[in-house]
Amino acid sequence: MVHLGNNIAKLRGFRRLPQKEVAGKLHLSQQEYSKLEAKAVIDDDLLERIADAINFPVELIKELENSSIQTVHNSGSITNSVFYQNNPVEKIIELYEKMLKEKDELIELYKSQLKTL
Repeated sequence: MVHLGNNIAKLRGFRRLPQKEVAGKLHLSQQEYSKLEAKAVIDDDLLERIADAINFPVELIKELENSSIQTVHNSGSITNSVFYQNNPVEKIIELYEKMLKEKDELIELYKSQLKTL
C-alpha cells in the first residue's frame, strides 16, 4: 500500500523544501504539517493542496512506490539526501504526457462537436 505522507516527505525533500515552508503555504504550523507527513491516507482535497505546495502532480504522489525510493546513509547516519532508483523525473514526464494526451483527446472531441453545430 502506498503511504501518501512518506511520498510527500520524499518529494518535498527532493525539492529541498523545509516542512516549515510547505506548512506556511498551507496555512498550517510546522507541527501540524509534520503530522500530515506521518499519515498513510490523506483526503483528496488536502492532497491536491499539498501537491500544489510542493509542485508535484497528485498522480505522482499517489503512484510513487516505496520501493522506488531509498534513503542514503552517510557514515551510518541518515541524511536528507534521497536516492532514486527509478528516476522520478521520468515518472513525472510519463504522467504529464498522459495528461497531455487526455487533453488533446478532449480538444478533438470538442472540435468534432463544434463542427456538428
